[in-house]
This record gives sequence, structure tokens and C-alpha cells, in this order.
Amino acid sequence: MTASLTPARELAALARTPFPGASPAYEAARRELLAEEIEFRRHMTRLVAQRQALPPGPVIDKDYRFKDREGRDLGLADLFGDKSTLVTYFWMYGPERERPCPMCTNWLGAVEGNGADISQRVSLRILGRSPVERQYAFATERGWRDLTFVQTVGDDYAADLGLLTPQGEFPALTVYQRDADGRVRLFWASEMTDKMADPGQDPRDAPDIASLWSILDLTPDGRGTDWYPKLSY
Repeated sequence: MTASLTPARELAALARTPFPGASPAYEAARRELLAEEIEFRRHMTRLVAQRQALPPGPVIDKDYRFKDREGRDLGLADLFGDKSTLVTYFWMYGPERERPCPMCTNWLGAVEGNGADISQRVSLRILGRSPVERQYAFATERGWRDLTFVQTVGDDYAADLGLLTPQGEFPALTVYQRDADGRVRLFWASEMTDKMADPGQDPRDAPDIASLWSILDLTPDGRGTDWYPKLSY
């Protein structure tokens, strides 16, 4: 039985503006916004439960091959290690790129800060088409220590995920699950393509898992429409 929830507006009324001197207009607008934020939090909670309740996904039968830092030839199942869940991020750092994608780099930099913690719960692997030595060289340059990079051998993996186009390569966040019998299944993959973006917006997931944009969304000017992170400033 689901517990009844207190209406969001009632909860919002309990808030206290941290500094004195707020106008009645600010107080009223902030309470309305807070009620919406509470509803949004509740919607995210329902969304997470819906994702976790997905039925078993398709079995991955194709023998994709990967290469790790030690030069070992690995299959997708090997990337799980001792975990039953594998979180992968395919980043835009193919051999044709002189430098990695700044957006991928920004996202990975934020994930690096939680890499050791994430790896306590699931296997986390960063996949790229460049030689694994090249990927680690860039990681060393950035000071990353808690991300594990793996090279995709051949382009089948990226091509089958639809990440290679005449315009270039695209990133992908994909989660796999390993059954008790050792079979690897797709659990969830980011599927919000550019065709699903709303007018005037870049394609992005919901919730937006990039901390850069989440922080900027808290500010008066927001994320803007013509600014993107760079590899250096």
C-alpha cells in the first residue's frame, strides 16, 4: 500500500527564505517554484522505479571484443568483473580525432570525482575507438585516476549502437545486466536522439545527468544557447 503524500504546496509553505528582506512577490513565486520542485522530485522517483521495473532486455549474443590497459582481449561479459551490472559510456575519442570531444571530457571529469564510489556498486567502463594507451594518456593529462578505459576492437560495437555516421561519431550511455546463468542483457540505454529534442534545445536526457548543466540551470542566465565547455581556457 502506497503511503499518501502531503500536497506539495503544503510542504512548500514550510520553507523559510534564508535572508530577510524578500518582497511578497519573491516569497510567493519562490513557494510556487518550490512546490513544482517537490512535484518534479516525486516524478523523478516514479521514473526511477519505472526504469528499475523494466522486464528483461534483449540478450547480447554478438561477440564484441575489447582491449584493456594490460592488452587483454575481452568480451562484453568480461567487462563486468565481479559485478552483475555494467555501466558503459562510449566517448567521442576515435582515432581520427586529434583531441577528445570537450562535452564528453566535461562529463567524464565529473564522473571521475565519483568513480571510486560508483565502482563499489557497479562496474563502470569508458569505451573508445582510440587505442587504449591513447585514452589513458589523455586521462593522465587530466589527472583522472578512478576511470577505467577500454578500447573497442573494430567498429562493430559503435556501428551497431548507431554511433557512427558520415558526420562523425556520437556518445552513448548504456547499462547492461548479467543474468545468473552468465548471459548479458541490455538493461537501459539512453535513447533521446537529436530528433527528440524540443525546439531551441540541444538533445539531452531527462534528468540531465551532466552536472555542468544542472548547476548552470540554477543560475539566472541558465545554460545559455551558444556556450559549450572547452578542453582548456
